[in-house]
Amino acid sequence: MKTHSTSPKIHAVDLFCGVGGLTHGLRLLGIDVRLGVDIDPACQYPYTRNNNAEFLLKSVEKITGDEILPFYGKSGLKLLAGCAPCQTFSTYNQKACDSDKRWWLLRHFSRLIDEVNPDLVTMENVPRLADQNVFAEFIEHLEKKKKYQVFRGVVDCSEYGVPQQRNRLVTIASRLGKVRLLSPEEFGRKPKTVEEAIGSLPPLEAGKVDPYDSLHQCASLSEKNLRRIQASKPGGTWQDWPEHLVTECHKKRTGTTYKSVYGRMRADMPAPTMTTQFYGFGSGRFGHPTQDRALSLREGAMLQSFPIDYKFVPEGKKVIRKVIGRLIGNAVPVTLGEVIGRSLVEHVMQSARNRTSNLDENDLIGKS
Repeated sequence: MKTHSTSPKIHAVDLFCGVGGLTHGLRLLGIDVRLGVDIDPACQYPYTRNNNAEFLLKSVEKITGDEILPFYGKSGLKLLAGCAPCQTFSTYNQKACDSDKRWWLLRHFSRLIDEVNPDLVTMENVPRLADQNVFAEFIEHLEKKKKYQVFRGVVDCSEYGVPQQRNRLVTIASRLGKVRLLSPEEFGRKPKTVEEAIGSLPPLEAGKVDPYDSLHQCASLSEKNLRRIQASKPGGTWQDWPEHLVTECHKKRTGTTYKSVYGRMRADMPAPTMTTQFYGFGSGRFGHPTQDRALSLREGAMLQSFPIDYKFVPEGKKVIRKVIGRLIGNAVPVTLGEVIGRSLVEHVMQSARNRTSNLDENDLIGKS
């Protein structure tokens, strides 16, 4: 009987790669991500610096399969990965409609699947995408035209150890057989709290920068906002404040529903979803649980499960808070990348075992 050989190597290209959250997670599982593609030049340094992969500054609308294929090499399995910009489908975007050209970027993903013909495909996005016709069209294209087996489902990232409450739609497609995302129990990491994620960082005052880490910096607070955060309870709302601190807009009937702004997060719970504005105290429940300030950029990155030494700007270069905040808030959590990566690796290994088992059985039949 033949012995099982090692499973094929997975080589990957990451479309809409951002600063590399998905790529970094995949690489931690041994997936060879060779190229990241993004339209934002600010992504190039963090992507290449942390991931030992090349970066192509180009719109997915304009890139072709012929440009991607050389990065895969001649052996191994091809994975095409990506996360089309999600702002169009986010619940925070109340004006989302198909006149936004980002709405149709998924069709370019489908086009590149046709041109590259990968063995594996994965995509991550916001849950609301699942309700749109463009997603149904994407899935139908994978299943009926391209003959992939497809898993799709909404996952709570906090159940996999991402220290924030972040629900994401994950899609995995394979030509090797039935595929699925590992369950939280199979992945084996416990939920992680804010304290466990960022509690080891040095204390910081509002408006200050840590001398040893330029990313561990936070926005300054006005005198009134300083009094507001001092009056805020972890997990509470602005309704806990004295009347004279409440903003005029919140005193109106329409403002009473916006309870998640100007709040402190709880140290013993996962953080709220990191947005591109997480560094602003008034932008959500982004007040530090014990210190009188908003989150630092480093804390936001760590709540997105980036390692503490992940580089976002070259040494000595100015950190532009608005730019780095946007990059971090838009990123795929690294741990979710690991979940997807491990699911793919185990799927490929199982497929290899199944093929070997079938070959062994045929050998035995031939000798009988």
